[in-house]
Amino acid sequence: MATRLSDVAARAGVSVKTVSNVINDYPHITARTRAKVEAAIAALDYRPNVSARSLRKGRSDFIALAIPEMASPYFAELGAEISRAAKRRGITVLIDQTEGEAAAEKFVLDGMRGQLIDGIIFSPITTVPAKLTVADTGKPLVLLGERPAGGQFDRVAVDSVQASCDATTHLIAIGRRRIAAIGVGGTSTGAVRRKGYRKALKAAGLPHDPALELAGTGYHREDGAASMRELLALPEPPDAVFCFNDLLALGALRTLADAGLRVPQDVAVVGFDDIEDGRYHSPTLTTVSPDKEWLADNAVALLLDRIAGNGEATHRDLTVPYTLQIRESTAG
Repeated sequence: MATRLSDVAARAGVSVKTVSNVINDYPHITARTRAKVEAAIAALDYRPNVSARSLRKGRSDFIALAIPEMASPYFAELGAEISRAAKRRGITVLIDQTEGEAAAEKFVLDGMRGQLIDGIIFSPITTVPAKLTVADTGKPLVLLGERPAGGQFDRVAVDSVQASCDATTHLIAIGRRRIAAIGVGGTSTGAVRRKGYRKALKAAGLPHDPALELAGTGYHREDGAASMRELLALPEPPDAVFCFNDLLALGALRTLADAGLRVPQDVAVVGFDDIEDGRYHSPTLTTVSPDKEWLADNAVALLLDRIAGNGEATHRDLTVPYTLQIRESTAG
């Protein structure tokens, strides 16, 4: 039989109320009493009934993080930061992988697991945030990603247009004139980052060549490698490439190495996301580096405000700070 609260109280020689106060971290408990109760909990392997506690408190202290891919280094690193930010506030994060599928994203918006979670941090692929209303969601919601939230929900996102413009401008500043872009199609990310790429070309008086804009089939290493092969097969290959995430850039770097080309002397490469792999690749990868810790901390804070009913009447749209980390793939 499962250990009950009364069993812990009997072993510790205290009341059931005292055990409950210790479990809920009530501050006015003596160190001696707390130690006795914690020893009894450990000895009996007591597990609190989360559902019952949730009903009593009106909240569970669990939130969900819904992301497209757990295997993606960017989302893995972001998930770790969100988990840390929540833990500092006494909150547990449950992670759900949607794979960008419409049905999975709808499940997220419907509240996922009933009463188990208090709110959701959601990075959508299929769902259009601007079309969402409060009636569509079963829980308080904070959105991540490039697309506007339509004023219905809080959102935390990088200014990908300006960041992409900065990345492309850096390539222009080191003397590159035939600059390709990998990852331009298929998602809102592609459309937004292409806008910044073209903005930089226009500001420098450079035309955008459709042959240098490759969509690929995804945002993984193999997609970057395949796109780079296409670019090298052009009559006039590029002298620089802006990849719309670091995985694409790592794939492109592999193709360039296989072709015997030097980076950055022959082709300079810039990525986006600043994942750990790029810092340890040879050459190290120049990349747009969003402040993931800032993003995570603010996303969790916004969500907990909404859960507690303390949020502002108007929904907030926070812009994540970023830097352009210049490394060997453009600096030599």
